[in-house]
Amino acid sequence: MQSRLLTIAIVSALAASAPAFAGNALHSSAVVRAKALIDGPAAKVVRRASADAFRASDADIDAKGTEHVRFQRTYRGLPVIGGDFVLHSRNGKVVGVSQTLTTTARPGLVPSIDANHAIVEAGTRFGAGFKGAPKAHLVVYALGAKPVLAYEVVFSGIKRDQTPTDMHYFVDATSGRVLKQWDTVETAIPGPDGSCISSVTQQTRNVAATAAVGSGKTLTEGAVALNTTNCGGHYELIDQTRGNGYTTNMAMRTAGMGSTYKDADNKWGTGTLTSSKTVAADAHYGVAMTWDYYLDVHGRHGIADNGQGALSRVHYGRNYFNAFWFDGCFCMTFGDGDNGVTANPLIALDVAGHEMSHGVTSNTANLNYEGESGGLNEANSDIMGTMVEFYANNAKDPGDYMIGEKIFTHNDGTKALRYMFKPSLDGGSRDCYSSDIGDLDVHYSSGVANHFYYLLVAGATVPSGFGAGTWANLKVADLVCNGNTSLVKIGRKAAQQIWYRAMTHYMTSNTDYAGARAATLDAATELYGFGSAKYAAVAAAWDAVGVAAPAPTLR
Repeated sequence: MQSRLLTIAIVSALAASAPAFAGNALHSSAVVRAKALIDGPAAKVVRRASADAFRASDADIDAKGTEHVRFQRTYRGLPVIGGDFVLHSRNGKVVGVSQTLTTTARPGLVPSIDANHAIVEAGTRFGAGFKGAPKAHLVVYALGAKPVLAYEVVFSGIKRDQTPTDMHYFVDATSGRVLKQWDTVETAIPGPDGSCISSVTQQTRNVAATAAVGSGKTLTEGAVALNTTNCGGHYELIDQTRGNGYTTNMAMRTAGMGSTYKDADNKWGTGTLTSSKTVAADAHYGVAMTWDYYLDVHGRHGIADNGQGALSRVHYGRNYFNAFWFDGCFCMTFGDGDNGVTANPLIALDVAGHEMSHGVTSNTANLNYEGESGGLNEANSDIMGTMVEFYANNAKDPGDYMIGEKIFTHNDGTKALRYMFKPSLDGGSRDCYSSDIGDLDVHYSSGVANHFYYLLVAGATVPSGFGAGTWANLKVADLVCNGNTSLVKIGRKAAQQIWYRAMTHYMTSNTDYAGARAATLDAATELYGFGSAKYAAVAAAWDAVGVAAPAPTLR
């Protein structure tokens, strides 16, 4: 349910890059100031080597005037994997830096093996079934103790369960050893390994018609208003009020962008699966609510914060029980489950919020989709998808701390994909941190962060809605890992701001759980002050799920 799209910024012609920051001249000025600091007093703190170069990919200025500028790093023209960082400054002085790179050392740039050798090594992991020619290019791999020269090899294809895959392998350019791998197609639930479709290209929409408002009878959210486009004689599911985001029908195919939905009277769906437009209405509504949540609560204008809407593809594949975000098409894609026999199409509101939030992650922290950073990536989508559900305040789908409960057709209120208050209820996720958690599938390692967030919002309280006011006979002591049941709850309003600021201002591509604790404490410091009650609540909630960390970067 995730993917990546970096906002292109600048190298040297900084003034020309203002559009990369949603047209905000203040943000462009912040980039100029941050670049000057990197060229001067911040060079040491960002572990700058003499041949390093930097490209800004995001910038924000908080209410206190602190400027947070995110940079991607290259070394002699090669991308530095794990070299990204966020520089924090105020009044022209460095306040701190968020990064995982620990050294100024850089490797030699003469490989011992060629690209074909690296492709063969990666291919033994990927297997057969790839589409198109694999790609390979040199990078500096800086996710280990010492940066090394490596090839980044990309295989694309489609897995056995119909999920596209865009696998990135990092192969040591000296030894030929595969150092790390991850997929940039990010899904709602775990899926099998396999092969993948060829890269998808962004479809351009030329909308020259007028905005309109229609009505939808959805499967999971009841009757809703839908922003559409009047094309003169018919209507289409194109939302001009939200960056021309649009919804298409894949008609059980797995390739292409799908067919545009059209309707004569601007009334979409029947509330049942007898109409393919019902599911389209769900997805269109869910994406609209997610857009509005990010704008109203966080001031963010769409996934890339540039006002651009995204494509939503429904009816993907045959009996495809999953949903995903893919940067390659800047799109969300929703399968049909088994068409209501046991599972509805995966177009529930919190799933739409989850998928769209993968895109936001790609444009901010860009958390690598493996290990602990991958678990945090998944958790961010669960957290934000849940907050979208509460924000929408739809009586047909009240907010809760379960993910995807609307997917299940015969649900007594206990079935869900994941449970934030007690992650282990799904049979695979962890409630408490352990040093091997990065070895799990990212959908299971996400449990610790989901658990942290629930405790931060609600404290050690058992959610209502099952049995006599309790959930599955859980006791308060079952909700914490350290025995502390006296946690102070801070509510959704503060918790969502802390988490979003941590993601956008302080996390980087290789942030782990210790780094997430530091990032959220930094965010609490930014918003409420170091040592405040909310700062203390953040620390206590991490303690309650077993995550300890070094001191945060800001005071």
